[in-house]
Amino acid sequence: MLVPNTNRQTTPKQTIAAQIEARLRHDILHGVLAPGSKLNLDRLRESMAVGLSPLREAVNRLVATGLVESEAMKGYTVTPISVANLDEVAALRIELEPYALRRSMENGGLDWEAGVMGALHRLNHTDRIHGDPASLSDWEAANNAFHEALIARCDMPLLIKMYHQLVALNDRYRLIYLKATPIQRDVIDEHTAIANAAVDRRADEAAALLTGHITRSTRNLRRLIAAELPDATSI
Repeated sequence: MLVPNTNRQTTPKQTIAAQIEARLRHDILHGVLAPGSKLNLDRLRESMAVGLSPLREAVNRLVATGLVESEAMKGYTVTPISVANLDEVAALRIELEPYALRRSMENGGLDWEAGVMGALHRLNHTDRIHGDPASLSDWEAANNAFHEALIARCDMPLLIKMYHQLVALNDRYRLIYLKATPIQRDVIDEHTAIANAAVDRRADEAAALLTGHITRSTRNLRRLIAAELPDATSI
């Protein structure tokens, strides 16, 4: 019987695979690797100057997240985008994220409240300037940090894992479509209302505000996608 080694150290191969995964994830989320495009492992191996084994491991990790699809005899493909997929991601977020927030509100103390309000302050004071990749990247990081702070005390690891997977799938749509589109909506008031309701332990109100926030964001993305993919609603 094999006994798990709880003190196992990270191997160089694992470190390289994680670095490759991070780079590929970035390129997929930002549309550098286009939705629906084939991933040629030999070309990627040469362009990234890495071995095939850690590259394959990294790609398989991305398959597990839903950002890459694998089909026998056909290889790997960046997961296509569609209105149907965006709607599914949003529907799952609406079911799971408010529940994670409720759990976090039940378990969170003063440190959690400080974390939420600190993340809100940073987000509200981070500029989001159309056409400026650096400011957009900073805002995305602050936005994700705020939403993670809200559910930081959720005591369900599987739920948190699912949350991160759904956020990555959702971020791909936002990063691809909003980088070329002027920002139409100011979300400072929305974020502030969610944070205040959360730290005041107004659970029903906080959950409803978060649901509305996700719904409005999805509606804006849906409109952009439908405009570029005329038949996307049937995909």
